[in-house]
Amino acid sequence: MKTLEMKYLERLAEKYPTIASASTEIINLQAILHLPKSTEHFLTDIHGEDEAFTHVLKNGSGSVRRKIDEVFGNTLTNRDKKSLATLIYYPKEKMELVRHTETDMADWYRITLYRLIEVCKCASGKYTRSKVRKALPKDFAYVIEELLTEKSDAEDKEHYYNSIIDTILRIGRAEEFIIAMSELIQRLVVDHLHIVGDIFDRGPGPHKIMDKLKKYHSLDIQWGNHDILWLGAAAGQLACIANVIRICARYGNLDILEDGYGINLLPLATFAVNTYKDDPCGCFRIKGQQGCSSAEMNNEIKMHKAISIIQFKLEGQLIERNPQFHMKNRLLLHWIDYDRGTIQIGDKEYALLDTNFPTVDADNPYELTEEEQDIMERLQKAFVNCEKLQGHMKVLLSKGSLYKVYNGNLLYHGCVPLNEDGSFKEVQIYGKTYHGKELYDVLESYVRKAFFAADKVERERGKNLLWYIWLHEDSPLFAKDKMATFERYFLEEKETHEEKKNPYYYLLENGEVMNRILEEFGLPKEGSHIINGHVPVKSKDGENPIKCNGKVLVIDGGFAKSYQKETGLAGYTLIYNSYGMILAAHEPFESRESAIQKETDIHSDTFLVKRVEKRTLVEDTDTGKELKEQMADLERLLEAYRSGKIAEK
Repeated sequence: MKTLEMKYLERLAEKYPTIASASTEIINLQAILHLPKSTEHFLTDIHGEDEAFTHVLKNGSGSVRRKIDEVFGNTLTNRDKKSLATLIYYPKEKMELVRHTETDMADWYRITLYRLIEVCKCASGKYTRSKVRKALPKDFAYVIEELLTEKSDAEDKEHYYNSIIDTILRIGRAEEFIIAMSELIQRLVVDHLHIVGDIFDRGPGPHKIMDKLKKYHSLDIQWGNHDILWLGAAAGQLACIANVIRICARYGNLDILEDGYGINLLPLATFAVNTYKDDPCGCFRIKGQQGCSSAEMNNEIKMHKAISIIQFKLEGQLIERNPQFHMKNRLLLHWIDYDRGTIQIGDKEYALLDTNFPTVDADNPYELTEEEQDIMERLQKAFVNCEKLQGHMKVLLSKGSLYKVYNGNLLYHGCVPLNEDGSFKEVQIYGKTYHGKELYDVLESYVRKAFFAADKVERERGKNLLWYIWLHEDSPLFAKDKMATFERYFLEEKETHEEKKNPYYYLLENGEVMNRILEEFGLPKEGSHIINGHVPVKSKDGENPIKCNGKVLVIDGGFAKSYQKETGLAGYTLIYNSYGMILAAHEPFESRESAIQKETDIHSDTFLVKRVEKRTLVEDTDTGKELKEQMADLERLLEAYRSGKIAEK
C-alpha cells in the first residue's frame, strides 16, 4: 500500500511532471522569498461611512502620496503632487474638471501618462511580474506591461515609450488609459486589507462598503459586534432584526433597509403612526438626519419608538428562554410601575421620561401584540429572503472570523475577557466553560452554526448566540457590564447610562497581561502586536492609540461622524510595509466633491510605530513560511525523480 507521502508526491508530480519544471518552480519561489514584504492596510470601526472609507481605500492611508513623493521628490511642486494624487483617486471625475481649464489636453495627457507610469513602476517594484500581470486591466494589459518593463538602452526606451503614448493619444484612448493606470496604482499600493470589525451601523452606506469589499482583491475581516448583529438579523433572529431596525431609525438611516436592501418597512410604519398617533415620542428623536420633511421625520420618530418597544419585548423573551445567559438583570419592563410612570432598578426608583406604553400588558410585559407579532414575522421573512443582504453576509462569513493571526499580529475587534487580576475570565457557553482563545473558537463555531448547522437545535442556539455576542458582558466583542439602551432612552440620570468596561481595557498598559494574551494565541512576546478597535480613542483628551510600549494598537479613532465630537478625530488606520508600521490619524473627511474639486485629501498625521533595522522580506512573513513548505515538498519530489521512485513524464 502506498504511503500518504508517496500519494502526495504523485499528485504533485501531475503539476510538475519533470525535474526541469520542479526545479524551475523552486528557483521562482526562492526569488519571491527575497522580494520586499507587501503592504498591509488595517481599518476598523467604519460604521457605514462609505465616502470616508472609499477615500481612505483609494489613498491607502497616505501610501499613494508616499509613492509620489518617493518617485518625484523635489522635482514636482506640492500642488502638482496633490493634483496627481487626486487624479489617481478619482481619475474620471478629475479629468472632467481638467477639460474645463486645460488649453492643451494632448500635452496634459502626455505629461500625466509619463507620471503615472513612473508611479506605477514604483508601486509594482515589490511584486513578481506574474503577480503584476494578474492585476492588470484586461483592455490595456499588454501595453501597460510593456511600459512598466525597463529597456536596457535609454534612447531606445524613450523612442519606444513615445511611440506607444503617441498611439494612445492618436486613437483617442488617453482617458481610458489614465483611468486604468490610476486604478492599477491603487491596486498595487496596498496588497492586503484587514477590516478589524464594525462595518455596519450609524453611517448611511454599509451596503455600499460591502459592495466594494465583495470585489476587493485580498481581504480578511474580523467581525465586530455590529457586524455580528447584522449576521443575526440575516439569520432571522428576531431580537437582532429589531436592533438593526432600531439603530437605522435612531441615526436616520432607514433607507439602508428600504433602498439598499429592498426591505419593506411599510407595515411597521403604519403600525407606528396608528399606535403613537398623538405621542410626540420625545425620547426617540433622530440623530443627525437632514433634508427630510417634518412629516417624514415625525413618522420615523414613531417608527423608532415602536421598534424599540418591540426590541425590549423580544429581548425579554430571549433572556427568559435562555437562563444560561445570566441576564435577568436586563429584564426591565416588569419593573415599571405603569400607573406612576416609574421604574425600580436595584434599590432605587427612577421617574421615566416617557410613560406612554399602549402596547405593553403590565401583567405580561414581554408579550408581543398580534400586530407586533405579524410585523416581526414579515420582517423576518424579508431579511432571510433578501438576496443582496444574504450575499453581503456570505462575504462576512467567507472572509471573516472572530480573530486572526497574521504576520506576527493578533487581530480582533474588541478584547479578551479578563478578571480584575489580569487572568482569563471563565465564561459558560451552553453548559461548558471556556476562556481566552477557546472562548473565541467556540463562539465562532456557533456563528457558523447559525447559518449552516443541520441540527435545528444547534442552529437555533447559534442564532441566539449571535444576539449574545452583540451585547453580553462576557462577549469579547462587547465586554461591558450592560448595553444601557433602555436607560439612555427613558432615564435622565446619567449614572444609569454607564456601561462598565471589562478589566481588559484598564490593563492595556500591563505588559505581562498582554504577553499572556499573545502566548494564548500562539505568538511570541517579542515583536508581536495586538491590533483592535471597538472603543474610540479620545485623542482630544490626550489618549494615545499606541499602548504597552507599542505592543497594542487600538485603531478606532472615530470613522463614524457621531463619534467625532467625542474623539476629536475621524479615525486611525495602520499601514504595515517592509520598512515597518505607520499609524495614520485622520481629520474628518469633508466630502467626495471637495476631494475632487479642491483636491482636499484627508489630512493625516502619521506616527512611526515600528521601524525595522533590516527591510522585511517575503521570507519573514506567513506567506514566506508557506512558500518554504512548498519548496521543501518540491525538493522531496526532485529526490523521488532522481531515485527512480517516481518517473518523469
